[in-house]
Amino acid sequence: MNKKVLLVGINAKYIHSNPAVYSLKAYADKYYPNRPDGCTVEIAEYTINQQISAILADLYQKKPQITAFSCYIWNWNLIQDLLTELPKILPDTKLWLGGPEVSFHAEQLIQEFPQLAGIMIGEGEDTFLELLNHYWEQRLPLSDIKGIICKDGITGERAPVDINRLPFLYDAEFCDMCVTFDNRILYYESQRGCPFRCAYCLSSIDKTVRLRDIARVKSELQCFLDHRVPQVKFIDRTFNCNSEHALAIWQYLKEHDNGITNFHFEIAADLLNKEQLDMMHDMRPGLIQLEIGVQSTNETTLEAINRSTDINKLQKNVASVRNFQNIHQHLDLIAGLPYEDYNSFANSFNDVYAMAPNQLQLGFLKVLKGSPIEQRTAEYGIVYNAKSPYEVLYTKWLSFDDTLKLKGIEEMVELYYNSNQFTHILPVLIQEFASPFQMYEALANYYRTNGYFISTPSRTYRYQVLLNFACSIAAEKRELFIELLIFDLYLRENLKSQPNFAPGNTLDREKLRLFFEREAQNPQYLKHYEGCKSVQLLRMTHVERFSYPVWHENPAECAVRRKAPAYILFDYNDRNVLTHDAAFYEITL
Repeated sequence: MNKKVLLVGINAKYIHSNPAVYSLKAYADKYYPNRPDGCTVEIAEYTINQQISAILADLYQKKPQITAFSCYIWNWNLIQDLLTELPKILPDTKLWLGGPEVSFHAEQLIQEFPQLAGIMIGEGEDTFLELLNHYWEQRLPLSDIKGIICKDGITGERAPVDINRLPFLYDAEFCDMCVTFDNRILYYESQRGCPFRCAYCLSSIDKTVRLRDIARVKSELQCFLDHRVPQVKFIDRTFNCNSEHALAIWQYLKEHDNGITNFHFEIAADLLNKEQLDMMHDMRPGLIQLEIGVQSTNETTLEAINRSTDINKLQKNVASVRNFQNIHQHLDLIAGLPYEDYNSFANSFNDVYAMAPNQLQLGFLKVLKGSPIEQRTAEYGIVYNAKSPYEVLYTKWLSFDDTLKLKGIEEMVELYYNSNQFTHILPVLIQEFASPFQMYEALANYYRTNGYFISTPSRTYRYQVLLNFACSIAAEKRELFIELLIFDLYLRENLKSQPNFAPGNTLDREKLRLFFEREAQNPQYLKHYEGCKSVQLLRMTHVERFSYPVWHENPAECAVRRKAPAYILFDYNDRNVLTHDAAFYEITL
């Protein structure tokens, strides 16, 4: 008999991985080491972008005794298709599900998918361990395994696992796993549970916060540091809810920084205190990055979703971190929440935009199974898509027309703000509108009415469209807009040929040659190009002529034409860690 158990994770993108299946395997490897001969637990990861036929073929070739799927809103549609097709080619394989997508309304799913052997609900480590015993040694009947739902019903609720019993996800053969995870994000968990009660979130159900022993945390983080992993993402729901725990981890990362690894944390910014801010102040740029869920600045909305947020303190702390200029901040908004209509959301958007995050995520409410807000959809008039990810269509306060308009604005924010490629023209262009929200709203309308493409891979296309839009608003500022776009373009890329909208670089070639000869012999700006000849310096950098001081942060100063042109040298070997912008200098030719 085949005794292979296959844990299947289907990720949204290749760069992602599934920490749940790695946790189950690590737990089984540690606490069930003496297994009958031939009994193995293996992991298979795929993405939602793969053809179902390719996934089926791979699963067939592995021929497991048990296949257990880790279910989330992003992969549930594909898993349902696999549940239909897999029994046709592997009729003897037992099919199990687990994960947040199936931990609620599981009784209904068992009826809907009779091919299932069962569903693990809640935290699965101990449940999975006992399930292996059931299949491999037949000493434990399913009815005695708490935390599952099968055809005979619910076996009972299982208590949360002791988080300090969990082994390190990547403990076994870490070096080999680093190869497996090359160019992918690694995930880490230093706590489970959340002290908050946000109505849209499943974490509100687990109200107790369980902290992993800090000595173990430090030891495990050192593995990431030793292997120079590019990025580690903490999956703790509110990382800084326990200040002492957060400080200890940040202090360790700061003291043992390897100069490479980036650590991602989801935090409540209004909980940041002086000690935490002081800790962050002089961290290496890029050592940590922060994801901050603002969701709304409408106090009535925040009260309705049980979200206790001090917006004034949040704004102040975000500003403090921004001024450090060493930490990427990602701020989230959610459209479709109770009591938030189109105009209220516009206010929330403008409030968050004013905080100048590195990224602003305009998301839409997902009505998750089991979440408190699911129970109040009728009261709030929330109508949402029947298929995962169960995204809101409209509410009592937000019409479907409004949702569609916000979708267009979301696309513009992604293209132009979150790309960080238009950092100098956007502040100037926004001055032509009453608010940032109105600017993105107008830009979305411009894209739609003119039939412009959203998903074109061409960067210069997006620059050209933005120029056309800007000139439709203030045609008299065309020259300024062109120079702002050229500056933004060369900050990121050493183009070999100028874009079509550029007037042409009218530089004196002889003066340019003499400048780079001086730099090669006695560098004033390009001091980290030791041994390079002038022709090499010319090729690896760029010089551009400007009539406006477009590099100034103050939009009003950018718009004042200079009496004499300025020459800006872009240095692509010296880039900002957070923005990836090239260093630049005003030079004399």
